[in-house]
Amino acid sequence: MPNASNQVRFLTPKPPKAGRASDAEHYRPLFIFLPGMDGSGLLLRPQISKLANHFDIRCLTLPPDDLASWEVLVSETIALIEAEKQTGKQQRPVYLCGESFGGCLAMKIVLEAPQLCDRLILVNPASSFRQQPWVQWGSHLTQWLPANLYPLSVIGLLPMLASLGKIGRDDRRALLEAMQAVPQHTSVWRLALVRSFDVDQNQLRGIKQQTLVIASGADRLLPSIAEAQLLVKVIPNAEMVMLANSGHACLLETDVDLFAIMQARNFSTGKSLVRSH
Repeated sequence: MPNASNQVRFLTPKPPKAGRASDAEHYRPLFIFLPGMDGSGLLLRPQISKLANHFDIRCLTLPPDDLASWEVLVSETIALIEAEKQTGKQQRPVYLCGESFGGCLAMKIVLEAPQLCDRLILVNPASSFRQQPWVQWGSHLTQWLPANLYPLSVIGLLPMLASLGKIGRDDRRALLEAMQAVPQHTSVWRLALVRSFDVDQNQLRGIKQQTLVIASGADRLLPSIAEAQLLVKVIPNAEMVMLANSGHACLLETDVDLFAIMQARNFSTGKSLVRSH
């Protein structure tokens, strides 16, 4: 029997002081989080306590040695979402939230299986990767780094990835640990996946879900504002939210409240989505 840690799977995070799951949880909309390059599914943690009051949360986690293609990742994640929908007590809305690398995966999933997702959230999606030549150059360099220098390069990347002064100490440590848990060969592979990501504007126009594109104004890694502006121009039902002073890993920042952002845009209370029991 395969080891669960070697499989693409969902984690079910619980907020602090959470007890056993109540029946009410099984009627809440599903909130499915697709992580960034770390693939851990653990870096949504600062958002869990508020989201958990309104959603049944699943976080995708990728094995550290996973070298699956986009096609395989999409099909495996779709299978996980379908299984979650089948185990619920009724058909529940699905909110699909992809951050960075996970934003690319989210777009591919919505295009492949639009019936699975009711609403889409893209947080600094890495679909802009090819617009940043120095990042592309650096991604190629990763494979040539000596193994003993790779951990140091991860530490050096932190200021580019996050506004560290806006992130609590425990979450800074969690970010570093999540990044260091990804082996060099896996990092090289995932960077290659992002370089190869190609969804054209005609495909994006086919995304009919209400979509929220969250972009950080102080993103030092990717041109997230320009990418968000492009996405909301092309995706029919998309709205942009700019976090002017946030870095790339904005969901770790103490003053970023994802649920409040959704609520302020009437994104979490649509009558057509919330189904009473």
